[in-house]
Amino acid sequence: MSTGFSSSSCRFADYFVVCGLDTESGLEPDELSALCQYIQATKFRDGARGKLASANEGENFEQSPLRRTFKSKVLAHYPDNVEWNPFDQDAVGMLCMPKGLSFRTQTDIREPQFHSFIITREDGSRTYGFALTFFEEVTSKQICSAMQTLYHMHNAEQYDILHTPPTPRSPEDHRPTPQQLHAAPSLSRLQRFNSYDISRDTLYVSKCICLITPMAFANACRKVLEQLHQAVTSPQPPPLPLESYVYNVLYEVPLPPAGRSLKFSGVYGPVLCQRPSTIELPLFDFPLQEVFELLGLENVLQLFTCALLEIQILLYSQHYQRLMTVAESITALMFPFQWQHVYVPILPASLLHFLDAPVPYLMGLHSNGQDDRTKLELPQEANLCFVDIDNHFIELPEDLPQFPNKLEFIQEISEVLLAFGLSPEANPQCSEGQSKIRGFRSGDMSSDKRNGNLAGSPLNSYLLRENQTIARLQALVKRTGVSLEKLDVKEDTSTNKDSKVQCDEDEMKMHQLNIRVREVFANRFTQMFSDYEVFVIQPSQDKESWFSNRDQMQNFDKASFLSDQPEPYLPFLSRFLETQMFASFIDSKILCHDDEDKEHTLRVFDSRVDKIRMLNVRTPTLRTSMYQKCTNIDEAEKAIEMRLCKIDHTALHPHLLDMKIGQGRYEPGFFPRLQSDVLSTGPTSNKWAKRSAPAQWRRRDRQKQHTEHLYLDNDQREKYIQEARNLGTTLRQPKLSNLSPSVIAQTNWKFVEGLLKECRNKTKRMLVEKMGREAVELGHGEVSITGVEENTLIASLCDLLERIWSHGLQVKQGKSALWSHLLHYQESKEKRDATPAGLGPPGIIHDTERRKSDAGCAMPPLKVSLIQDMRHIQNISEIKTDVGKARAWVRLSMEKKLLSRHLKQLLSDHELTKKLYKRYAFLRCDDEKEQFLYHLLSFNAVDYFCFTNVFTTIMIPYHVVIIPSKKLGGSMFTANPWVCVSGELAETGVLQVPKNTLEITFECQNLGKLTTIQMGHDNSGLYAKWLVECVMVRNGITGHTYKFPCGRWLGKGVDDGSLERILVGELVTNTENEERMCRTPPMQQSPGMMRRFVTISPNSKPKLNTGQIQEGVGEAINGIVKHFHKPEKERGSLTLLLCGEYGLVWALEQVFQHGFKSPRLFKNVFIWDFLEKSQVYFESAEQSQMTQDENWQMRVRHFCHFMRAINSTPRNIGKDGKFQMLVCLGARDHLLHHWIALLAECPITAQMYEDTALLKDHSLVNSLIRVLQTLQEFNITLEASLVKGIGI
Repeated sequence: MSTGFSSSSCRFADYFVVCGLDTESGLEPDELSALCQYIQATKFRDGARGKLASANEGENFEQSPLRRTFKSKVLAHYPDNVEWNPFDQDAVGMLCMPKGLSFRTQTDIREPQFHSFIITREDGSRTYGFALTFFEEVTSKQICSAMQTLYHMHNAEQYDILHTPPTPRSPEDHRPTPQQLHAAPSLSRLQRFNSYDISRDTLYVSKCICLITPMAFANACRKVLEQLHQAVTSPQPPPLPLESYVYNVLYEVPLPPAGRSLKFSGVYGPVLCQRPSTIELPLFDFPLQEVFELLGLENVLQLFTCALLEIQILLYSQHYQRLMTVAESITALMFPFQWQHVYVPILPASLLHFLDAPVPYLMGLHSNGQDDRTKLELPQEANLCFVDIDNHFIELPEDLPQFPNKLEFIQEISEVLLAFGLSPEANPQCSEGQSKIRGFRSGDMSSDKRNGNLAGSPLNSYLLRENQTIARLQALVKRTGVSLEKLDVKEDTSTNKDSKVQCDEDEMKMHQLNIRVREVFANRFTQMFSDYEVFVIQPSQDKESWFSNRDQMQNFDKASFLSDQPEPYLPFLSRFLETQMFASFIDSKILCHDDEDKEHTLRVFDSRVDKIRMLNVRTPTLRTSMYQKCTNIDEAEKAIEMRLCKIDHTALHPHLLDMKIGQGRYEPGFFPRLQSDVLSTGPTSNKWAKRSAPAQWRRRDRQKQHTEHLYLDNDQREKYIQEARNLGTTLRQPKLSNLSPSVIAQTNWKFVEGLLKECRNKTKRMLVEKMGREAVELGHGEVSITGVEENTLIASLCDLLERIWSHGLQVKQGKSALWSHLLHYQESKEKRDATPAGLGPPGIIHDTERRKSDAGCAMPPLKVSLIQDMRHIQNISEIKTDVGKARAWVRLSMEKKLLSRHLKQLLSDHELTKKLYKRYAFLRCDDEKEQFLYHLLSFNAVDYFCFTNVFTTIMIPYHVVIIPSKKLGGSMFTANPWVCVSGELAETGVLQVPKNTLEITFECQNLGKLTTIQMGHDNSGLYAKWLVECVMVRNGITGHTYKFPCGRWLGKGVDDGSLERILVGELVTNTENEERMCRTPPMQQSPGMMRRFVTISPNSKPKLNTGQIQEGVGEAINGIVKHFHKPEKERGSLTLLLCGEYGLVWALEQVFQHGFKSPRLFKNVFIWDFLEKSQVYFESAEQSQMTQDENWQMRVRHFCHFMRAINSTPRNIGKDGKFQMLVCLGARDHLLHHWIALLAECPITAQMYEDTALLKDHSLVNSLIRVLQTLQEFNITLEASLVKGIGI
């Protein structure tokens, strides 16, 4: 694929390998059996269990000997070694025959099977292998008699064999049908399945021939190997000795140059391969058709989305080649991005412990065709995409976002598929014409139904009609009018061309379909990221320091990029921008200076993006969600057709080699030991093999530097490769070698370190996003974080926690490892609490458990209880799955700032952790665990509302306490109080409060963050005057406590005569005694200067001077402006900015109180009195028709209209409440600056204000008007509680 292949090799193939049975060493059980014992020792219960560890012992001991696997050996490889690609015996042996040797008798199916594999080196470069496995008769008497002996032993042990159902033959065989399973085991069948009689049966054993190549020309390699095998099995010997053909492929066939095609000779016919040029999509030679037939388009797209979001992917099939085809196809379709993590399309059986890896991976697991999915116990499923290829279905993780424009995308691909006569649904009778593989049962089918992917067998045509996705597609197809007549034409034209095309029709069709589908996929990214370069953040420092701080640097302006995107794209894009593959893509962009430097993929992608920019006349930065189809399919297809019509190069023909007489003979039906002396070295005079070794090494270094793009010396480059952003890059593939426990332990140690590092980076990133301005000053990149982005980060934290909790897991219930652990903890805790031993003075326990709180706070905080938080989550009926519950619990703990504390408590139960986890698990590495909890502790520094904002429909208990002033005992108070609580999401309506306790608890749907409380009383009884200090409200689940300060009277004839008030609240923080108080101020502008002025003299009402008043107004307005500049999802409470402490109402109150003449004796005069007098004056002025301009009359009319409306409201709000209402309505309707101008000119002002008053100073009034005018561009929506009862 697109990753730098290892070629300093200019040769088509580096090695020819033969694997099979080594008759000298005899029958050795495969290392599986050894591994099984190791696994048994660690109580391994893994995905392997169905195939590996049975209830009591490894598979090799209970299986009948013909079913067992034995060790295969690399029997020969030619040449011995190639300097640019050292031969890796362990890896090649494991991957050529991933399950070891298998035996058959003459009664079994013995078809040759082809598969490919990939070996990834430490530096990420890849080598490909292509293997053909076939069966040969065993000639060695020792082996045959050994097999007979094993059978005698086996039958003696397994005398009750009659009661076990039979095992089907080859791994490539069909599933047993139900009739087969339930038929009585007749004796003849029993003998056939479970006996080997040396006198009667012929024994066959598997052998494998394989080519190791630098590039993946799958079709060409398949032909070469099949023709070699045919030469051995055909009755006539081939024209030349086999050595000639192998020599030719190894030494005389070059790699085709970029953009060219090459033809060379196999044993019986020509072999073609062609390589894309540097401006085309990278080489890809696997049939995409097969992937769509196996999985169906909808599933392919879901799998593709999982891969892009770096979710763990496990492919499952009984065909090695299918695993490889699906894996390579999905990674090829990601162009220009590259999979950065563990990539093992075929996981050898002995590496099954790797499924435990707590990192993103893409792995293929071989199924033996009997065990269904339910038998597979996988260590982590919370974030796993499981793809059962043979049964055409796929299990997805929860909350998978939709790929942008998914429906139009599906339609566009469907059109391509239909043009080739393929159905967009999965088709079971597909690929390689192996319909015999599946005896389909209707049970399988109905289980497929939930996947939106039905196999088109007649038995299920009725299900097809029910399937919505497919129905939608059929409608789309009808609408777009891809008619069948057109399709026939397509077939016709291709057959006419055939006269010119050199390869067979099927191969041509494969290339055409591949390139069409790949272009459609690539076009999605060029459209989505057409302006990505604008958002790349170039590093300010030199390359070296850039590398050393790579982890901390932001390399892409995510927030700005996302703010340009259409809303429906955000859930997918905000997660995609956080992936390793995106980061690496941007890194390589930053590291290349000009086109020469660019990696192939980047160069191709950039040239396409440039093309789009030229075509798009619209401003490139304005994103549109208009779907734009792929336009360059035809030219891409033509390029391939051109190469296949006109072959550019032809390699030398195979010829006789310099061999002694008698060499090169062999027995028909057996692949011989080739003559190593003629195959060990290539020709000396070959024009392209002439370069001396040092030159080749130099070239390799240059190339490697090229792929890494670093013009640094070697040591630094090595260091960079080692420390590349996370362990995904260092652990691309497990070491395919001896699997001693120490190697396994070392691998796990790498994982533990990697998890810790990832945790450190994630917490840091989330804090930087939250902390806001301070972080920007420290140079951490732009920080406006959107709700979507916060959700993405929290979701990825949940995913990390799941991966940590499933590392080294022994016992698990359900799909979520974290929730499973919590349930075990809950169970053991409840058991312990139930036992009498646990009794003691309960008060003490509660006291230590409680959080210490402000002494002045009248509401004790909630008890800190992990179990209680779990119960809250368990009571939320909307959350149905374990994974969902675990995520909700994490969100709740984050919001309560208890995540670290809860997890510490959970892990303090060492007995439980020991029971659930293996020794090497992350959670049992004490130092790492401590550091991990410490990183999580840093979340306590910021306020998250990630629970309240997400679960908006759940019922939440609230507790309200009204605190009357201590100075004037409220005990005589006779009226009946009421409150109405409002939040960002809803309000409660009027709630009566019992006057003796002044507390109520009620349950209602989530109100969101609380904003205001309306409170009042009914003025009944003798003493209906009430001085209220504040109201406290607590959310019973999250524990958030809000304080609504009042400090005023409610009653007729006292204070401003108000019977109800609107109070604006803010969040109270609990300061723990051991932690210093650290948090962000709750959702409002920074306190700034005003707070400092006002706190100078706490007792008297402070007199502010005009400068301070202006500053106060400025800050209040500034807060509102900032509010509107934030993305909608993150705006705090506007009510707080208008009516809260130092809000707009307060600021204008200061303006009107400055220089206000108040009569000395007993009588308080309120601003409202002044406004009412002004209103009377204006109304009389209007009647007397004093000549004023139109504008003045408009303003006067408005002002009087609002004054009348507020005065005639049925609510009992006092004078200050009315002033507040006027300011809010004036702000809403953009009238405040007009009214200030009116009042400044009004004669009443002259009477009621002293000469020094702010309102009489023209220049100050004008600057005030200018400041208020800035509110005009904002659309201010008032909370219902502020304007209740006003009909304007």
